[in-house]
Amino acid sequence: FIDEIDAVGRHRGAGLGGGHDEREQTLNQLLVEMDGFESNEGVILIAATNRPDVLDPALLRPGRFDRQVTVSLPDVNGREEILRVHVKKIKLQAGVDLSRIAKGTPGFSGAELANLINEAALLAARRNLTAVTLDELEEARDKVRWGRERRSLAMSDKEKIGTAWHEAGHAYLNVVLKHCHPLHKVTIIPRGPYLGATMYLPEGDKYSTQKKEALDSLVMTMGGRIAEQFSSDDISNGASGDIRQATHLARQMVCQWGMSDKLGMIGFSESEGSTFLGKEFGRGRDYSEATAQAIDAEIKMLIDDAYASAEKMLNQGRDKVELIALALLEFETLDASHVRDLVEFGEMKEPPPSPKPPPIPDDLASKPEVKAPTKEEASNDGNLTGDVVGAPA
Repeated sequence: FIDEIDAVGRHRGAGLGGGHDEREQTLNQLLVEMDGFESNEGVILIAATNRPDVLDPALLRPGRFDRQVTVSLPDVNGREEILRVHVKKIKLQAGVDLSRIAKGTPGFSGAELANLINEAALLAARRNLTAVTLDELEEARDKVRWGRERRSLAMSDKEKIGTAWHEAGHAYLNVVLKHCHPLHKVTIIPRGPYLGATMYLPEGDKYSTQKKEALDSLVMTMGGRIAEQFSSDDISNGASGDIRQATHLARQMVCQWGMSDKLGMIGFSESEGSTFLGKEFGRGRDYSEATAQAIDAEIKMLIDDAYASAEKMLNQGRDKVELIALALLEFETLDASHVRDLVEFGEMKEPPPSPKPPPIPDDLASKPEVKAPTKEEASNDGNLTGDVVGAPA
């Protein structure tokens, strides 16, 4: 068994050493040993890599590595079985439903699931618990997926207010848009690279993206910057991650998914070119300058339309956005049920426990209340393909 076969099996000609490169000599000898002229009965050669695209074609010819098995990430049933293997090493509270954790960890690898169980056990130990409960498992899931909470990071009152409004904008749009993944929680506690985060989880394993989902993603991504301006007459760099995410999604819609009415069902990708100087130096596009301008125009149109939709919806529901921002400043973290209560009823039926933060500053910008949009008005167009949107630290 040869692990990371791409270390020696990379496409020949990609380096600067020519045929005398030690790596290429190693690959040549490996190919000679695998040529099939000698009878090596009873010997099975297996190799693994996560970069099959860079392997030399000679390695994949019949008689060599001619049987390729793709090991994909586990589905929901696979994740549950993997969790059951790892929880044997810890004491788990009776009645904990592992299928709930499996459903909330789409895209997790086996190693990430093992890390989740380990983190949950550490949390239980810090809390002097005799067994790991569902709360520790869910908190460990959030930590593995979105990063560790950084409560020691001291934000100024102005930054905290801006972050609260930013996340309130994302959270409000997530609730009122029809095609977003369900909201998980929203927080202004710095976590990972973010000062705040709006987290959501898909309802199950997803293998495709609908156009309505992509459009809703763009609208929701725009909500942070717009809501920030409700609390200040200035803007910050807090939306940099949102802008990058929206641009990437819009480019995929236009160049890869055929979701542009103007450009149609044509794929516009960068060609790999020669591998002599490596992939990054050899990349080039296979379309004209005029087409490149048309692609840029389509991407800008998608983002501008999403911004306009988000701005209209947030202006209509500004009073609800303010309620979410105020609640975030008081409680720091809100679950999806709290946000929905604020949007639908204007108050939380069961408020979260207060962390007793410093008093809310008096200069929280509060604009004249506007009637909240009806569900019909709020469901224009606009979902977020990433797991989290927030203001980066």
